[in-house]
Amino acid sequence: MARNSSKSREQPQPQPQPQPPAVGPDRAVALAQYRGRAGTYDLELALFEPLRRQAVAALALRPGQTVLDVGCGTGLSLPLLRQGVGAKGRVIGIEQSPEMLARARQRCAPGGGATVRLVCAPAEEARIGGVADAALLHFTHDVLRRPQALDHVLAHLRPGARIVATGLQWAPGWALPVNLFVWGAAWRSVSSLAGLHRPWSLLAERCDVLEVRKLLLGAVFQLIALRR
Repeated sequence: MARNSSKSREQPQPQPQPQPPAVGPDRAVALAQYRGRAGTYDLELALFEPLRRQAVAALALRPGQTVLDVGCGTGLSLPLLRQGVGAKGRVIGIEQSPEMLARARQRCAPGGGATVRLVCAPAEEARIGGVADAALLHFTHDVLRRPQALDHVLAHLRPGARIVATGLQWAPGWALPVNLFVWGAAWRSVSSLAGLHRPWSLLAERCDVLEVRKLLLGAVFQLIALRR
């Protein structure tokens, strides 16, 4: 008599496939980029100067306030920020590229307005000291995609502080000419394209967003928010 075996056979379970790590900002790449661009940066950004003025206006600065200029570059925003906070205010510029910051120092000679302090360090390591009333992040994609940098900056803002971030973003997929422009500009100014579809998303998670504007046919965003 044949023996009837009922031993069950387990089907092999599919194993999860390893996912490639997300490629984020690379500080070494960024330092090399801006070392090469320091001498021509002001000219390259001339097209975007109306956006800078719009961003600073959106901060709604008042005399006597302190404002952070995160990723201040060659200091193009510093005169506008000094004007906004007045002679009794303070402007703190943060920039990791020594070559860019050297030009910012030339732009902000002592006297004639608000006190300016420039800090040469990545945003997540900058010694800011105290708390500020507002922060500008103007075309600083790499900073916006580094959670530690955002957390450090926000820790030095008072609750309710106004934050304005402006930068490149992918336009809708059908806007091929616009996205070709974005790609060309990003290739020279960011160390990673990761997050370029919503560059402001990490900051939005940490703030109370008032508005997200789409500018230049969707090639540029401007986020206006308040620190929680």
